[in-house]
Amino acid sequence: MEKEKEAGISCEKEDFGKIRDVDIREVQRETLADILEIKIDESLSDEEKREEFIRQIKNPYLYRQGDYVVKLSFSDTDATLTDRLKEYIEHVAADGL
Repeated sequence: MEKEKEAGISCEKEDFGKIRDVDIREVQRETLADILEIKIDESLSDEEKREEFIRQIKNPYLYRQGDYVVKLSFSDTDATLTDRLKEYIEHVAADGL
């Protein structure tokens, strides 16, 4: 946790809530980290890799990927990505698309 504090990052729940709720329409694109520029040392432990990613990306919910601004959000549900993809494929198949 010391590394995060030194870098001005806190992994407290309320801090992640604040960065998660940043309005994409109000952020200046040039202030966002570009995920394509993130470099993580492969020799680090999994925990250290996560910490390094957070340190570099600053806001894992809102960042750039090249020219695009990406905002991540998650529903409060027990459904997995696999469940959602299965539903989508079944829907597409049923509609004959």
